[in-house]
Amino acid sequence: MNPIIIALDCDTAAEARSIVDATSKTVGFYKVGLELYAAAGMEFVRELIKRRKKVFLDLKLNDIGETVRRSTAVIAKSGVSLLTVHAEPQVMRAAVAGRGTSKLQILGVTVLTSLDQVDVHEMGYTIAIRELFDLRVRNAVRAGVDGLVCSPLEVGDVRKAVGPDKLLVTPGVRSAGAAKGDQKRVATPAQAMADGASHLVIGRQVTRAADPNKAVREILAELKLSGR
Repeated sequence: MNPIIIALDCDTAAEARSIVDATSKTVGFYKVGLELYAAAGMEFVRELIKRRKKVFLDLKLNDIGETVRRSTAVIAKSGVSLLTVHAEPQVMRAAVAGRGTSKLQILGVTVLTSLDQVDVHEMGYTIAIRELFDLRVRNAVRAGVDGLVCSPLEVGDVRKAVGPDKLLVTPGVRSAGAAKGDQKRVATPAQAMADGASHLVIGRQVTRAADPNKAVREILAELKLSGR
């Protein structure tokens, strides 16, 4: 299985479409985050699904339970494969209820990979970032979500904690020598997979490459996988 999810962090549907066109021979899974969602919305999501691509809708929902439940129910009807919500107990339970019997899988977002200990303290938490992370993992398991989004530096411990069946999706993945960008807790694709990741979310290393399709193949070669 190809574990790569390409992050379409674009501000227009045209730019995102060009990345999909450039990588469609090697990738079948794409992340639509807030920026692209704000620009192109569910119309572009449905376009991807119509092209038989899988969609990871990374909206990180965080609202009152009823709003999350109803929003998730609407998203579930579209054919989206993965949806993120913040790993707050009420939010996760509402999303699980909202997806009903659909195939939509819910991922809890633990601690964003752009955050470090200083950031966590500035947010008002007095506990260590690791304690906060562990608490959110436990809450996610209790809430019944399908998996978690977590830093590749933590994915090994999370895999041990949640067992083999949960999806673990890791942003903050960069090949050796690739720029880190705004991510503070990163690892290589091979390290993340060896530690138990199910999917790797990769953005600029591919999307800003001169030849995105070639960049995907190079990552697959690191993983000793071939393009599909």
